[in-house]
Formats: sequence, C-alpha cells, structure tokens
Amino acid sequence: MVELSINNGVACLQAVRPTPADDKHSSIKTIITLFTLFALATANELEDYQKQFRDGSVQFSSKMFSEVVQSNPDKSVVLSAFSVLPPLAQLSLASVGESHDELLHAMGLQNDNVTRAVFPVVIQQLQSAKGVELKLASKVYVAQGFQIQEQFEADTRRLLDSEIQNINFVKNTEAASEINQWVENKTNHRIKDLMKPESLDGDTRAVFVNAIYFKGSWKSKFNKDATTDRDFHVSAANTIKIPTMFKNGEFKYGTSDELNAQLLEIPYEGDEASFLIVLPNDIEGLPALERKLKENPALLTEASQQILGVTKIFDLRTARLENLIKTEEPLYVSEAIQKAFIEVNEEGAEAAAANYIVLQNRSGGPELTFVADHPFVFAIRHSQLDLFTGAVTFARPRAASEPADCGTSPCC
Repeated sequence: MVELSINNGVACLQAVRPTPADDKHSSIKTIITLFTLFALATANELEDYQKQFRDGSVQFSSKMFSEVVQSNPDKSVVLSAFSVLPPLAQLSLASVGESHDELLHAMGLQNDNVTRAVFPVVIQQLQSAKGVELKLASKVYVAQGFQIQEQFEADTRRLLDSEIQNINFVKNTEAASEINQWVENKTNHRIKDLMKPESLDGDTRAVFVNAIYFKGSWKSKFNKDATTDRDFHVSAANTIKIPTMFKNGEFKYGTSDELNAQLLEIPYEGDEASFLIVLPNDIEGLPALERKLKENPALLTEASQQILGVTKIFDLRTARLENLIKTEEPLYVSEAIQKAFIEVNEEGAEAAAANYIVLQNRSGGPELTFVADHPFVFAIRHSQLDLFTGAVTFARPRAASEPADCGTSPCC
C-alpha cells in the first residue's frame, strides 16, 4: 500500500506586540492548512457554488504550481494547492474590508455564503471516497489569555469541525513539540518536526494547524518483480538509472497537440481517484509544458509569502483580521508554510487527473507503449478537484539521509 501524507501548511498566525518600529501594529504568522466549512443552500445554489469553487481551484492550482516550479528549478516538487483554499476561506471569514474581498477574489468565490456552503460538501465527498483512505483534520491553538471571536469560533467548530485549545506560546519549545506531535499523529507519522520553536514566542496569538493524510492502492497493482533499473533522461545529455515500474494493461490514454505531450491515467481502487502523468514528447520539454500550463490553466488542473494575488493580509497597514481574536491589537499574516510528502510504489500511489483534459479509454484499440523516462508533470484528482500537483525531474540525486520532501528534493 502506498502512502501519501501532506501537512499543507503548518502555519502560525502570530501577533506581535506593538512597538514604535511597527507603528503599534501586530504581526501574524500563518500556516496555510486545510479546514472544512458548512452552510445550507438550495440544490441549484449549491451546484452554482461548486462550479465557482472548481473554476477557482483550477486557476489557483495552476498559479501555485507555476510559482513552486519557478522557485525550485530543476527539482522535483509536490504541492497541494487545494489544501491552501480552505484556510484562505477561513481567513476571509476572519477578515473585513479589502482584505476580505481580496481573499474571496483569489479563490474565485462571490461571498461568504458560498464559502460556508461549498467547503463542507467538498470535504464530505473527499472523506467518503471509495477505495482510498483520505483523512482531514484541523486544530486552532490560541494563546493563553486570549479568546476567539464568537462568530469565528462558531464557524471553526461547526463549519470546520476544528479543535480549539489554549496553549502557552511563551514556552515555545514545549508548544512546538505539542503541535508537532499532533501533526505527526494526524499524518501517520509522515510529517515530523514541522513547527520550529523559534517560530513561537510570547507575542504569538494563534496557530492554525491542518493535516491531510491519503492512502490508496492501485486498482490493478504492479508486479514488484517487473520493477528494474532503467534509463531516465534527466536531459538530452544526462541519463541516470532509476527503479522503474512496468505493467501491461488497459488505461486511459490521450495526446495533446497543444501541450505537445502524452497523458496516462492510472486508477486507484474505487475508481474515484487516479494518478495522471503528463509526459512531454521531447526529453527537454518540461519547461515548455510548464509555461503552457501557466499561460492556460484550463489545460491542467510554497507559494511566496504573498500568495498568488493575496497581499493585503500580509501588510500590517492593510490587513483587517478583526473577526479572528478578541483583541485590540491589529493583526496581519506574516508567513505561509507548506510541506508535502509523497511515496509511490507497486502497491499504489496518490494522484489526480484534471477534468478539463479529455481522456479516452483505449479498450480494443492498438497497443501502445508509454514510457515515463524523462521529466514529467503529475496531478492528483478526486471529486473533480486537483488535490495534488507536481513535477518529477531527478535532476540531482537524493542522499539516503535526506528527507523525501518533494518541495525541496526529488520525489521518491
């Protein structure tokens, strides 16, 4: 059984006491995480809300993927843009004014009614996935002596099913250890030591933590005996040997003239989740493919601190998170963190296919050979959403002691 565990962003919303240097404003460090929201809506409204969410997710995922690839040249990466959207939604519920409007615009949502209606439906679909195990969890740690605003607490508990706990951030080592233990437990011990003690101090006001854990098996497993070391062309002039899985079978396959690439989709048990490979026709075609995906997000469904058009919540002069905590201190988001882990083997893997790429079953058609022997893009899809996206390059070998964090090193 292959396992994928992701904690997409253990973040801390950290408020700093006002000083003359910051013009008596406070600071927040945020961890981009995954939350759930709930609201009632009519069937027609909900359908429209879900379409808004899917369209916004396509745009956001493409932008975030492009940002991560550009900031990690020649490296394999994996990320979950989907998991960034719910915490942005939560921040929108905590904010007012232009900060609120900017967050909604970044997500492609019209108003808070959409936010409260669409997320619980999406999360429920994911958590009830057939054939795979998909767990989502969130928790809010609040500094001792502070309380969350009533409405935000109601949203957090009722809409997000999130735990809330007061904690002493002054004891930063103990606080970081407790948060890390929660993350480790929720990710099946895949993500460890994510929160650094130095990120916490007496001025920290809240830490929002989210964990997502996914585990699945291929619908038709690969034979381990067929896995052998084969050539992988890092570039036209650089070829290395890597363990390569092999299988004969019927899979969804397609070609795209616009992307100049082949596409192969490998399903998981339950037929609701799948692993999509987008393989450039040219050995050195990955940069061109990535540019095309950036230019036209509809082709495929650790951003910088200013997350893809969201800037006001990162500026102490414009952030207005007045609905978050009962305090007179102005708060702003100062840091966004994401960490991911992925593992693929003969038993299974985690992946997604974009719904706006048309794939056709090749049952009964001519036999084709699909060899992913040079850099390619992959995506993970479930419930018509791109949960994870990434690129595999193997541009540099990973030391045995180096963690398989595909945001900074080659995927395993």
